[in-house]
Amino acid sequence: MQIDEIIALVTLTGMEIVLGIDNIVFISILVSKLPESQQAKARSIGISLALGLRLALLFSISWLMGLTEPFFEVFEKGFSGRDLILIGGGLFLLGKATLEIHEKLESGAETKEAAVGGHSSFKWIIFQILILDIVFSLDSVITAVGMAQQIWIMVVAMVVAVFVMLVSAKGIGSFVERHPTVKMLALSFLLLIGVMLLVEGMGGHVGKGYIYFAMGFSLFVEVLNMRYRKKGSPVHLKS
Repeated sequence: MQIDEIIALVTLTGMEIVLGIDNIVFISILVSKLPESQQAKARSIGISLALGLRLALLFSISWLMGLTEPFFEVFEKGFSGRDLILIGGGLFLLGKATLEIHEKLESGAETKEAAVGGHSSFKWIIFQILILDIVFSLDSVITAVGMAQQIWIMVVAMVVAVFVMLVSAKGIGSFVERHPTVKMLALSFLLLIGVMLLVEGMGGHVGKGYIYFAMGFSLFVEVLNMRYRKKGSPVHLKS
């Protein structure tokens, strides 16, 4: 293995892990609605689907690149298959995150989950995870194709990144559930990502470095707040 291949592998693996954080946060929030006995299974299925979709897209590069060709135009702006997937995913993420925030903050709101005993359907949760896996996988594979030339480097990077997701998902999910303000911050991140997907789907560009810096800085401030609140009363949100 040559030095440039090693550098490409390490760099791409790191980037794939960063991109996978979005997936982990979304999966963690969704599986928390399931009975505890089903959460581990749902996490494993969701993350396995993420890997399967990434590899399927990777080995269908010619089809994937065809998604960048405009299907139709609106006011002289062409929309490709990729654009439509990003727009649909962005709208879904905005809607889902908004509903989750509403559920946590509106003390009088009665949700569908509450009406059926406090838990969502297992199949419905997996379906929601699948939708966002498709969007995040598309972004992940396009990033991989732009950063590396060899297929094997892309495959190894994705497998390692998904393995890291699988190992860390339970810990991240438990941490988010134990700290309601962190969960609210995570939902806000999902709103931010949803806006980014919409902008990119409409032909704009948002530097991911800015997005992840904002998320990292917000998380750093929240960690400081958590340390400050340790001696005080904990914050409670409606579960």
